[in-house]
Amino acid sequence: MFYRIAESADWARARETGYFASADLAAEGFIHGSELAQVLRTADKYYRGKTGLVLLEIDESLLDEPVVREDLSGSGILFPHSYVPIPVRAVARHFSFEERTGGGFLLPVELSN
Repeated sequence: MFYRIAESADWARARETGYFASADLAAEGFIHGSELAQVLRTADKYYRGKTGLVLLEIDESLLDEPVVREDLSGSGILFPHSYVPIPVRAVARHFSFEERTGGGFLLPVELSN
């Protein structure tokens, strides 16, 4: 499994078309993802102040093409990237993912164990 923090409009479009594709796929050529242990760091770094977020749990075994784990920043930390749209059938679960009052994010209870 890997995870994608998504805007609700992108998730709604994915459910209509059958494939999740966000702006980063068009702009950078891949969809950014996170390992579960990276989700909160990613959220705090890139999604502060944004509302209407959804956390997608993606089952890699159901992807049309394998996800690639790579370090594109030179930090030594590998992140999962999908170079093709993600089929909705690969999204095992999705969760509302909102910033807490006062700042910061928490993982959904179902993922916190």
